[in-house]
Amino acid sequence: MKKEEILHMFPASLRGLFHTAAQAAQEVQEIRLRAEKPVILIRKQQEYFLTKEGRFTKEAAGAKVMDAGELEQILQHICKYSVYAYVDEIRQGYLTLPGGHRVGVAGQVVLEDENRIRTIKNIRYLNIRIAHEIKGAAKPVISEVYEKGRFCNTLILSPPGCGKTTLLRDLVREISDGNAWGAGMFVSVVDERSELAGSYLGVAQNDLGIRTDVLDGCPKAMGMMLLIRSMAPEVIAVDELGCPEDADAVEKVLRCGCHILSTIHAEDMEELRRKSFMKRLLAEGAFRRFIVLAKENGSCVVKKIYRCE
Repeated sequence: MKKEEILHMFPASLRGLFHTAAQAAQEVQEIRLRAEKPVILIRKQQEYFLTKEGRFTKEAAGAKVMDAGELEQILQHICKYSVYAYVDEIRQGYLTLPGGHRVGVAGQVVLEDENRIRTIKNIRYLNIRIAHEIKGAAKPVISEVYEKGRFCNTLILSPPGCGKTTLLRDLVREISDGNAWGAGMFVSVVDERSELAGSYLGVAQNDLGIRTDVLDGCPKAMGMMLLIRSMAPEVIAVDELGCPEDADAVEKVLRCGCHILSTIHAEDMEELRRKSFMKRLLAEGAFRRFIVLAKENGSCVVKKIYRCE
């Protein structure tokens, strides 16, 4: 990742403040901006504040306080000075930037009706999530998800912040391009929150492989069915199964003869089994590989791999 990608997120008048953060681009995960609150960065899983000179500090007392006007400048700059043109993205709570970076937004919600958000106005909170594409993240597990050259339906279990999306992204790339354990396959990705491909104007900013198609911004269950009909995938990949509709869609995907690669929030197999919407899939043996991630000494690690023969 180039430091310029971070600097160009901000208007010229504020780039000096974030120059040091841009120099440490490979280590920064998040830049959190709140009106009338100190600027906070997450760097190497640790929380830091920014001083008025742009230096890292652990002390909130000397931190730069972001005022509402500056926050508005940043939002306008991200939206190319036409916030209205980005209303569809803002309605979903985030904006996607070149390079696959995402900006979460929060403020005052305007409802279309009781079940639909029209837009978010008076945006006073931004969470800039810096994308880190790590090619090679799948190396420790790639051999485990194949059996005699055939890909095995795989579920990645992980608590938040343990690298499941990074691992999923690199597995998609490996499966799509082909590797020492299996030939390249047609992969379709339902990228509901634009985190896997990091699509910008429809073009994936992250490398998901040469045989991968991406459906961006679509709910998982709907997207899986659409891709089965339209793209004839051999593998469908989705991030974070989370409801009965997702599980039902996975079941339909498997009935169509397609493979599945997915993630889910769970610390271990015991927690996975407690999720009621997953019970039928588990009982039917939908997945043959379970990869459990964890954090040890501040680093994300593969804790365990379960094989169902």
